[in-house]
Amino acid sequence: MSELEALPAGGAVASGYEGVRAAFLAAQAQDPGGAQLCVYRHGQRVVDLWAGRDPANDRPYGEDIIGVLMSCTKGVIAAAVCLLADRGLVDFDSPLARYWPEFGQAGKDEITVRQAMSHTAGLMGYDAEAGMGPAELFDPKRCTAEIERMAPLWAPGTAVFYHFVNYGTLAGELIRRVDGRTPGAFVADEIVRPLGIDLWIGLPVSQESRRAPHFNAPGPQVGVDQWRAMMAAAGIDLEDRLIRSFLATATATDAAIEQMNTSRAFRAAELPAGNAIADARALAKVYAALIGRVDGFRLISLEAMERARECQTAGLGPPGELAKLARGEPQPFGLGFELPSGVKPMLGPGSFGHAGAGGRMGFAHPETGVAVGYVCNTMRPLFFEPDTRWVGWTEALREAVGL
Repeated sequence: MSELEALPAGGAVASGYEGVRAAFLAAQAQDPGGAQLCVYRHGQRVVDLWAGRDPANDRPYGEDIIGVLMSCTKGVIAAAVCLLADRGLVDFDSPLARYWPEFGQAGKDEITVRQAMSHTAGLMGYDAEAGMGPAELFDPKRCTAEIERMAPLWAPGTAVFYHFVNYGTLAGELIRRVDGRTPGAFVADEIVRPLGIDLWIGLPVSQESRRAPHFNAPGPQVGVDQWRAMMAAAGIDLEDRLIRSFLATATATDAAIEQMNTSRAFRAAELPAGNAIADARALAKVYAALIGRVDGFRLISLEAMERARECQTAGLGPPGELAKLARGEPQPFGLGFELPSGVKPMLGPGSFGHAGAGGRMGFAHPETGVAVGYVCNTMRPLFFEPDTRWVGWTEALREAVGL
């Protein structure tokens, strides 16, 4: 029996998508963990696959497995904000302080919702002196208080750099101020329930047994020590305020990712930047509902969808000392969504979505009616080139839809 034949796997594909299945299984045969891949086209599920193992629980990575989405969560939160805007409750060009008055301290009174959503607000991380460790990142009151009192790390709107934790604080508190519900409750009521999907921001204990813990792939990882070494080699001033904020936030985030594996409290809490827990079907269906009707339900209007994927960061580069690390074009952003790049090509121009640490990915391509969800439990670094697990099935999917 070949390695591929021995792989625990299941699912189905519609006619014409057999190449997607073959490429997904071939990639997964080389991975020590498991994964799920789901694709919708024009509101119909055409790919629904799972393969590999959940080593922590010594079981196959089956169709009922759920896992932490990491920063794919940001795409779900972006959908929530776009939904509020589509209802006329949020104006992207208004100051964020219009909805969250305490935010307008320390030179932040003119930061717009658009800037907060597009990673240009100058609030990439908390100040190093704030003492924001992993536990603090999961305390929404502490997060909002710290972001209220801090000054921007660069002039808002003049540069772009991924707000890898603070995006969740900014967008999540906006949702709460406008709607009254927490971001997790809003998503549950307005997205999860209408779509009938398995997705939680704040996992109930009844679902714990379905979760597959994540683990690092064999080989080198990129942690804070590696970042510090790369920065020093690039001639970056490690005592610069922005750099100190980056390193402190990266340290806390690395620890938080580990805590999501080991601590029930971290999974039960709401981290709108990164602790949604779901399966690939849920992630794909969210994106399908952003670009069209699924089971009779559409999340946002066509006009709102077009606005969401409009690039907000053209002509902007990294701020300050971080510009010394620049390699190629910076990641472009829409309104909370990542747009295609060399590292995250999706299906090319027109696509929008969001990747998550370790290799998770969700996106849509409206021109072909395609929506994709990919989740996994093996953590692989993702910095300068696409995850090798995506490449084969992405190319097969392009062929299947005529791109």
